[in-house]
Amino acid sequence: MTPTPDSGVAIVTGAASGLGAAVAVALRTAGWRVAGFDLRSSDTALSVEVDVTDAAALSAAAARVTQELGPADALVTVAGIYEELPLESITDERWDRMLAVNIGGTVKTCAAVLPQMLERRSGAIVTISSDLGLGGSQGDAHYAATKGAIVGFSRSLALELEGSGVFVNTVAPGAADTPMLAADSPWRAESFLATLPAGRLVRPAEIAAAVLFFLEVGSACVGQVVSPNAGATI
Repeated sequence: MTPTPDSGVAIVTGAASGLGAAVAVALRTAGWRVAGFDLRSSDTALSVEVDVTDAAALSAAAARVTQELGPADALVTVAGIYEELPLESITDERWDRMLAVNIGGTVKTCAAVLPQMLERRSGAIVTISSDLGLGGSQGDAHYAATKGAIVGFSRSLALELEGSGVFVNTVAPGAADTPMLAADSPWRAESFLATLPAGRLVRPAEIAAAVLFFLEVGSACVGQVVSPNAGATI
């Protein structure tokens, strides 16, 4: 995409690091004014420290974006957590936290930002799932469950918003080279990397490019899922 002087206002959750930071950089380079929602400060035009599990705080954050940058034209819900545990080690507290942040945070952020899009009858939402939500996984069932739920939620929201001028799509990346993956993660093991056609983890910039694709095509894609995963899930 050729950068434009102003592609609009985009909100990116989880923008302080990892994939969220990569998405924020890609959008900024493409001409977007980016507001970052994160527990920490982000390198964005407007950095808002907010917990995506807090609906009231998200509504206030969305209002602040409108006041300081203008109404949101795009929302990318990157914020999430990950851990690798066998089912017998996943406590109720771990299940609840994973659900609250990954699927709960996605739903609550969409609910906070959507009213201003509906009022203007224009907007694009890109949710971030995972290829583990599409194909399952061993050793991180609670994470995979939340990422599968994001796909179902996003497709349902896309149907619900038919005719509204707001379009919803999903990027479901494979294992990415971000700090979220520990150095000893099985996804970094040479035995796993050797199974991938690319022979390496997906780069955050490649995932950000998929996000930009959905923002560019508008109504050409509705309720769709693209999975940049280096061939891990086909």
